Amino acid sequence: MRAEPISILLDEKYKLDKNFYFVSGNEITLIEKIAETIVKKYQKNKAIEIKRIDTIEDFKEEPGLFNDNKLYLGKSCKGINEKNLETLKNTNGVFVFVYENVRSIKKIKDFFLKDKDSYLIDCYELNKESKIKLLNIFLKTYKLKADQDIFWFLIDKLDNRYIFFENNLNKLLDLGSKEINQENINKLFAVDSSNKEQIFFYLLKRNKEIISIYREKITSSSDVNELYYFCKFFCQLIINSNSEEEYNKKIPVYLFKEKKTLIDIYKKFSFKKKKLLLNLLYSTEKTLRKESGLSLISGLRFLLTIKKITIS
Repeated sequence: MRAEPISILLDEKYKLDKNFYFVSGNEITLIEKIAETIVKKYQKNKAIEIKRIDTIEDFKEEPGLFNDNKLYLGKSCKGINEKNLETLKNTNGVFVFVYENVRSIKKIKDFFLKDKDSYLIDCYELNKESKIKLLNIFLKTYKLKADQDIFWFLIDKLDNRYIFFENNLNKLLDLGSKEINQENINKLFAVDSSNKEQIFFYLLKRNKEIISIYREKITSSSDVNELYYFCKFFCQLIINSNSEEEYNKKIPVYLFKEKKTLIDIYKKFSFKKKKLLLNLLYSTEKTLRKESGLSLISGLRFLLTIKKITIS
């Protein structure tokens, strides 16, 4: 069965009662948010133990601490097929698989789409309708006022990627005003023009320069979280590319000016370094979820650790 991601985010009573959840698409920040929301909803409703598995083949049913209630969070499609899914249905576990779109997973997605005990959740960039729903709920929740012109300006201006959309809304809260006016809007988008993703392109420079640009552009916890997702995007491009040619093709067109720098960074990565980078993303993600964000010092430490892995 198919489930709509925005409904899962906005409807507190959305019924999550399936054995399997396959969260996919091409918008990584929304994918991560949906997976996080599913986990939190299960934790809220009953005592449940969260376990991470790389593949179905890593799954081993074992006694748990909470009446055998377990949620397994998987980050790979390896081993997913109709036979293995049927076997897993005989366990007491809930399985959430998180995987970005690639051509090879079409058959796998079909399994989840047709199966009545599964939800297939495709995550793509926010469209206008989704942004309207999210913004209306935000204004209602925090009792904020915005006239019609300001409302539609925000719909057009706010990012289509979920985490950046959410971070910008949180910055409106930081302004401390109950009425969103043009002055607040100007402040918000003046901050957004700081091009935080540019910090990643400083990786091959001296630590002194990296720290300087970080302190200039990163001044709040929402800035740190935004930078983290930029860095995660670039790191995953490196990890998931098997050659310089493949990596070159994956670099977004709008980064043509930074392409040489990005390729220079990629050239420094061996298989061993990619594993170190993957472990860093994994440990940072755990911290981010546990503490609902990263502190300014944690963000800088994360950035400098990427630098250390890159040049080691």
